[in-house]
Amino acid sequence: MAEALLEVTDLVKYFPIRRGIFSREVGRVHAVDGVSLRVVKGETMGLVGESGCGKTTAGKTILKLIEPTGGTIRYAGEDITGLSRRRMKRFRREMQIIFQDPFSSLNPRQTVGAIIAAPLEIHRLAEASEKEDRIAQLLRQVGLPAASMRRYPHEFSGGQRQRIGIARALAVSPRLIVGDEPVSALDVSIQAQILNLLEDLQEALGLTYVMIAHDLSVIRHIADTIAVMYLGKIVETAESRGLYKNPLHPYTAALLAAVPVPDPSRKRRRMALKGDVPSPVRPPPGCRFHPRCPRRFGPCDTAEPALRAVSADHAVACHLY
Repeated sequence: MAEALLEVTDLVKYFPIRRGIFSREVGRVHAVDGVSLRVVKGETMGLVGESGCGKTTAGKTILKLIEPTGGTIRYAGEDITGLSRRRMKRFRREMQIIFQDPFSSLNPRQTVGAIIAAPLEIHRLAEASEKEDRIAQLLRQVGLPAASMRRYPHEFSGGQRQRIGIARALAVSPRLIVGDEPVSALDVSIQAQILNLLEDLQEALGLTYVMIAHDLSVIRHIADTIAVMYLGKIVETAESRGLYKNPLHPYTAALLAAVPVPDPSRKRRRMALKGDVPSPVRPPPGCRFHPRCPRRFGPCDTAEPALRAVSADHAVACHLY
């Protein structure tokens, strides 16, 4: 079995709902509820699902930008779940994030050079005399001229700003990068450029990615394996090609049916889902997808399905299997 750089077991993140003058807890938002992932070194894991399914919270919790409520996070064989902020600092160099919005994630009051220099200064990775050369190298690595370091974020396009965000993430020479929908805010033509850049960087630097997305046509381009998430749970995991060729979970099939086909002569059978996504404050009993599932039957309403392997590289949480 290939070496795993990241292993997440039964990861849980609940957000308390408080009311009254004493801030009494009256409920919880089940944002992430028992997620398990295994990310192989040098590969890309795609984490996909509708908006509000908990995938961004899962990504931030994996990096401990948000403290987990429960579960275990192992990075390079070490359990980092309970580490304090001070003890986590040495892992911050190896675990970075690319944010969704390429504008709000950059400080508009700082030059590009100062933005990229911040992680170098925090981790003391470059002397003052070396800092400018390192920043210039990072900018060229992401396809921007070195002179960009003296300009401000508002002077760049969306795609260029995302390149700056990637350069900042690369500054500390990480091994693992979580991309929180890194191309969803960009034009389609620019999306392809950024995805190609990420693939080139992965090959050149030996990076491992966890890519979060709601667009399955985007994640297909870059992911080696895919995990499909619904209402805080993983409902299906598979090797990328196998998932697109043979989706097993009805939710995965519905997501794939919604992907546009660029050939007008080809017709794709639509699979419209009825109803709205249930509230994460009160998830439905049994299978969380059953209120919207066109194939629901007896046990779906009451028994929660476990994520079971149906082949060597394909697992699904569904009573149909």
